[in-house]
Amino acid sequence: MEKIMRYQKIIIDVLNEHAKVIPANLPGIEIQVISDPAHHHYQLVHLGWSGSQFVHSVLFHLDIKSDGKIWLQANYTDSLIADELVEKGVPKSDIVLGIQPPYARPYTGFAAA
Repeated sequence: MEKIMRYQKIIIDVLNEHAKVIPANLPGIEIQVISDPAHHHYQLVHLGWSGSQFVHSVLFHLDIKSDGKIWLQANYTDSLIADELVEKGVPKSDIVLGIQPPYARPYTGFAAA
């Protein structure tokens, strides 16, 4: 449980850092870090209106599974968030790139599952 709590903090810290970046093409958009520590789900979302266009975009979605591994479920940015997690102390063996098909995961350098 200690590892999961440490990973929760790391994920929230990384998402909060990304939340500080205001997109030049979306001024006034709300940036939300959504955290469900009871169920281990974490997202970074852009939300609001850009002119006449409603924006609701999930930029990152990460989960911590019961085995303590972090699953990267979505990354709609150019940022290498998995590498950022490694820089913060998460071993590659505890990160699964869920955005990759199962057959490709063994070749990513991260956990296969």
